[in-house]
Amino acid sequence: MPRAAAAGRRSSKMAAGLAERSCLELGDPARDPPRRFRDVVFTPPGTAPLPAGRYGDGAGGFCYRESAQLAAAARNRFVRWTTSGDTVELVEESLDVNLLNNCVRLRIQGCPFLPGGVHVCEIQSHLVILLITGQTVHRLLLPHPARMYRSELITESQMQSVFTDIGKINFRDPSNYCVIPNVPGLAPNSVASAAWLSSEGEALFALPSASGGIFILKLPPHDMPGTFSVVELKQSSVMQRLLTGWMPTAIRGDCGPSDLPVSLSVHCLDHDAFLFALCQDHKLRMWSYKDQMCLMVADLLEFMPVSRDLRLAAGTGHRLRLAFSPSLGLYLGVYIHAPKQGQFCVFQLVSTESNRYSLDHISSLFSSQETLIDFALTSAEIWALWHNEENQTIVKYINFEQNVAGQWNQVFVQPLPEEEVIVRHDQDPRETYLEYIFTPGRFTNAAIQKALQIFSQGTERHMDLTWDELKKEVTLAVESEFQGSVTEYECSPEEFWQLHLEFWSKFYACCLQYQEALSRPLALLLNPYTSMVCLLKKGSLSFLMPCSLVDHLYLLSNEHLLTEDDAAIFDDLEMSRDVVCLVQCLRLIGESISMEMAFIMEMACSRLQPPEKAAEQILEDLIANDTENMMEDIHRKLQEIRNPIHAIGVLIREMDYEMDADMERAHHLSMRLNLTQLYGSATAAGVVCWGVCKIATIRFLICRDLLILQQLLLRLGDPVVLGAGRLFQSQQDLLHRTSPLLLSYYLIRWASQCLASDVPVDTLESNLQHLSVLELADTTALTPHKLVPVPQTIVELFFQEVARKHIVSRLFLQPNTSSLAETSLNWPHLITTIVAEFLPLLWPSNPGFLFPECLMGSCQYTQLQEYIRLLQPWCHVNMGSCCFMMGRCYLVMGEGHKALDCFCRAVSEVGREEFLDRLIQPEEGEMVSTPRLQYYNKVLRLLEMVGLPELVIQLASLAIMESADDWRSQATLRTCIFKHHLDLGHNSEAYVALTQNPDPSRQLDCLRQLVVVLCERSQLQDLVEFPYINLHDEVVGIIESHARAVDLMTHNYYELLYAFHIYRHNYRKAGTVMFEYGMRLGREVRTLRGLQKQGNCFLAAINCLRLIRPEYAWIVQPAPGAVYERPGASPKRSHDGECTAVPATRQIEILELEDLERECVLARIRLTLVQHDLSTAAVAGNSTPKETVALLIRAGLFDTAVTLCQTFKLPLTPIFEGLAFKCIKLQLGGEAAQAEAWNWLAANQLSSLVTTKESSATDEAWRLLSTYLERYPCQNSLYHRCVINKLLAHGIPLPNWLINSYKKVDAAELLRLYLNYDLLEEAVELVLEYVDAVLGKGHQYFGIEFPLSATAPMVWLPYTAIDQLLQALRESSANAQNVTLYQKLHEKMEDYQEKVSVATRDRLYRRN
Repeated sequence: MPRAAAAGRRSSKMAAGLAERSCLELGDPARDPPRRFRDVVFTPPGTAPLPAGRYGDGAGGFCYRESAQLAAAARNRFVRWTTSGDTVELVEESLDVNLLNNCVRLRIQGCPFLPGGVHVCEIQSHLVILLITGQTVHRLLLPHPARMYRSELITESQMQSVFTDIGKINFRDPSNYCVIPNVPGLAPNSVASAAWLSSEGEALFALPSASGGIFILKLPPHDMPGTFSVVELKQSSVMQRLLTGWMPTAIRGDCGPSDLPVSLSVHCLDHDAFLFALCQDHKLRMWSYKDQMCLMVADLLEFMPVSRDLRLAAGTGHRLRLAFSPSLGLYLGVYIHAPKQGQFCVFQLVSTESNRYSLDHISSLFSSQETLIDFALTSAEIWALWHNEENQTIVKYINFEQNVAGQWNQVFVQPLPEEEVIVRHDQDPRETYLEYIFTPGRFTNAAIQKALQIFSQGTERHMDLTWDELKKEVTLAVESEFQGSVTEYECSPEEFWQLHLEFWSKFYACCLQYQEALSRPLALLLNPYTSMVCLLKKGSLSFLMPCSLVDHLYLLSNEHLLTEDDAAIFDDLEMSRDVVCLVQCLRLIGESISMEMAFIMEMACSRLQPPEKAAEQILEDLIANDTENMMEDIHRKLQEIRNPIHAIGVLIREMDYEMDADMERAHHLSMRLNLTQLYGSATAAGVVCWGVCKIATIRFLICRDLLILQQLLLRLGDPVVLGAGRLFQSQQDLLHRTSPLLLSYYLIRWASQCLASDVPVDTLESNLQHLSVLELADTTALTPHKLVPVPQTIVELFFQEVARKHIVSRLFLQPNTSSLAETSLNWPHLITTIVAEFLPLLWPSNPGFLFPECLMGSCQYTQLQEYIRLLQPWCHVNMGSCCFMMGRCYLVMGEGHKALDCFCRAVSEVGREEFLDRLIQPEEGEMVSTPRLQYYNKVLRLLEMVGLPELVIQLASLAIMESADDWRSQATLRTCIFKHHLDLGHNSEAYVALTQNPDPSRQLDCLRQLVVVLCERSQLQDLVEFPYINLHDEVVGIIESHARAVDLMTHNYYELLYAFHIYRHNYRKAGTVMFEYGMRLGREVRTLRGLQKQGNCFLAAINCLRLIRPEYAWIVQPAPGAVYERPGASPKRSHDGECTAVPATRQIEILELEDLERECVLARIRLTLVQHDLSTAAVAGNSTPKETVALLIRAGLFDTAVTLCQTFKLPLTPIFEGLAFKCIKLQLGGEAAQAEAWNWLAANQLSSLVTTKESSATDEAWRLLSTYLERYPCQNSLYHRCVINKLLAHGIPLPNWLINSYKKVDAAELLRLYLNYDLLEEAVELVLEYVDAVLGKGHQYFGIEFPLSATAPMVWLPYTAIDQLLQALRESSANAQNVTLYQKLHEKMEDYQEKVSVATRDRLYRRN
């Protein structure tokens, strides 16, 4: 069973008879700027202004009937108001939601409000406010919360107040206000009043009559027409007066006090209303509004000791309150004021069948002589508010049914701040005063702002300043005043310090004055439905909470403590006496401790020094300064304790909230809609957290005094005091239990006063990213932090964001508390339970870690660091979690190495602490490893997110030692180390991490990344020189795949691979790489630069093969069109979408050195071509030799084309044809063609360039052609024939040099060409010349070495061609010229035949 729960049971058992305890006042911290009131001003017509100070300030409140019901829209809501002069400030409060537009300041000009002149009633759909001023009455109609919202839909943290639309109300509507008529008999100076709504909806206002009756002013129902009316309740006959025992003063004729009512109250029935009037003649009268008659008169002096002076004195200070219980009936509470004493009388109204009423006296309670301000009545209790002679507030309550001794229970109100702040000479006055003034709970924002206004002498108006802005303004104002007063240029440090102190002390006095004025209570507000009691003050309100047993005993004064019934505390009578005596000892010690002594303990806790030592030092100071024999009194009290060790143990157990380690973490429950906002408002959070702070403050003092007492017991060492046989060890154990208890309460008190910081949005977003990496963003302790304008303490932040939901879940949704959800809300029980449930969530030594988690999730890093600093030296629970949190703080602060140290220290606690266990929970589908490795993985992700690669490497290296047997985790960590070394540029370390990776697939991934990154960084030397043991083929494959997959001109993977192979003397591979590079450049990069690189690649490949022995100087080239297989490449598909089959075999081509040289020549010629004509780059890059020849001819680079043809053994025919065509174009072209021709003519080497004026580009072209024909002879005169063919085809006359040249080579072919192109005349001339040459005339021009002769070799003529020529001439005999040519040729041929016959005979003759 958890110890906290056990402690709760013990408390309930120990306080079995202690039904009533003292209460604590929990004030609103009020750190937010003063509320923004919406001002509404109304000037009633027909009224004369009355003095504003005619009536004193008043206050009051109203609680909704359904405020205690869980399912109601008005749950935990109430309205409060304060009146001052002609102004009333109305505020609607809620403990569940933050209400918007909930503050209204209504001013009815010139009409001051009567004290108690504000009355609130609720009907089904409206909230009705009835106002009574000195001259007017008013009715305000507002929507009821149940009408505005359905309770099951209230899930937002904010909602509209009932005052939201008050500006729409027509205050001049005559049906809702009226000027009080000047009727005779209306008491002019009375302050008593009452108001209510009738069952018909009429608004009724009761005012006293000077004759002892009551005037009733009636406004018609708001939704029905009607007029204002006045009715006076008075006794109409002497008989009725005799029956009721009442006669007006004038009839009585005595000189006693008048029967003017001084206090009025109303009790509404279904169709009637009872008015109770407490009059100056000390009598209580009861009226029926329906019957308009007095039903009862009771003389209250019968219930108290009375003197003639009292009977004759006017009872102007009497007060009357009503309380109605459906089961018990109507109770009347009367305060009877006397000059030297006051008395409360409680009556119950009793009726008889004959409609006669009487009072049944329940109780009479006497009070001290303080001035009563207000009191409230329930069916069992009276709560009273006084001011004593020192003008201090006193609040007490009593249960008049159970407390037969008449002992009032004390309420410990919030004390005012110290009148003086002690500033030591080693302290700065400014820092000391600022820290004291702005410590949460001491001064309200409004008090400081008013003090600032006065201190600044009204020069500036400071309104709506936030807490931080106010602090800056205060500093500026005081320092400005101080600087302005320092007139001397030189002043000693002591004078400077003293003057500084005086100005801050002056400002502090202003703050104290206004804090006292604003914290003065005006009234009590008691909620009869939830039993909540509030103190209504000028500027705020505070709530009352029952004390726990320990606090109750410690806070009670000695005279009260001595009167406690021992049996009411413990069942064990001896233990009761022991505890009471122990508490008295603690009080004696506490009252003797000076501020300097208390400061010793505060400093010890703050500076992490042992509290036991501080307690010992304080004890020594107490003994040294004991002038009043306090030690003797303590020693005497200790003698009365029978078992001090046991009594101290009981007290410690009562204050200890430590739970067992196996306590279940309160899991987040999906709450019902009507519970989601329960106690979710800023007001409720402030009250709960202030209650925690108050308890922590009180318990800290108890523990401090207990430590001092234990040191005293150790010093005394008296067996009589310590008990027989008590061991020294038991005392030491208690001492070591008390010390952590004191430090725990010190820490909770510190957290309750530590303000949360405003967080920028970008910091919040960054924090959420970090939490998502840790997978903590969706936990209940880390809900997204909402920015609120009011400065919160970190405890309030924790309560609103996290703790409230846990507490509500435990209270209302657990199976064993299901009945609680069905009952109505009871404030004393709930606030006590919530605080009791909240303290374990804050308790440092509990296994739950929600509070630090919340601070981390809300970016409160500075506060979290201080929290852990105060916690770590003495708390040994959640040590690893605290180290992790501190590491997170250091990360945010930019101290990465400190963060790493904290993360490493936390690893030893992994698997032992609940927070770290949640931190290491694996994701769905994530590989599960050891808890420590899971922890390391989470922290590594966090460090990676923050961007601290050096720390990632260090932590991963540590984690590797934890993962010796887990190769998967090792692979992950090695990969992580590799990645971050690579990111940092540690190439060698990255390579080492890569080689140590046990996972081949991860190793290959890392290798691939290494190659890519080093290439991008141009750190190629490192990449080439790494040894790559057992990874050579892999790295080559990676580089090859990248080389074939990326753009050739952007990345240099081929060159890297070439260097890689050269470095390893693998020249054939290097040559293969460069050849492939060159081939791809030709195919893919058809630019001038690409061709330049291609040539260099081929040269590099040739150089590589020349370094190899000739028999090995070859490479393998994939066949043209082969596709490289790249990892991850998409499959190739046919036109119908089907994947094409990969060919099983590939054609392999072997390239030797000569092949590479030819490719190099081709590449060089392509480059020459593109340099000459850039337009050819797109087609020249991948052109074949034959295609390149055509491009060269087109560009006029005939010498280069000849070289290419000779290299690849191609015919020169295209060259001669192309050159012939160029000549034709030049001959037929104009001057532009001539000018252009010089460009390509210059690119060809002519044997001798003629630059005379007579020489033209055409002449040079013909000369170039002639030169080529001479330079490149061909068998069968192929080149001549193709040239002549080209010329004749274009109708160009053959140049003589060409004819002469061809006649020498092949005259017969020339004849055939003439015939082909129908050149008959030229053919006849050629035949005639040819015949003459054969016969010996000019035979050298035809290449005939020996003409026709009987002794020479045989000669021949192309008879077929000649016959064709003759035939052609005969067929064209119509032409006279052709006839002539025919005759010539025929005669010539006959002559030739004769000569041939002669030569033939001679040859035959000679042969024979």
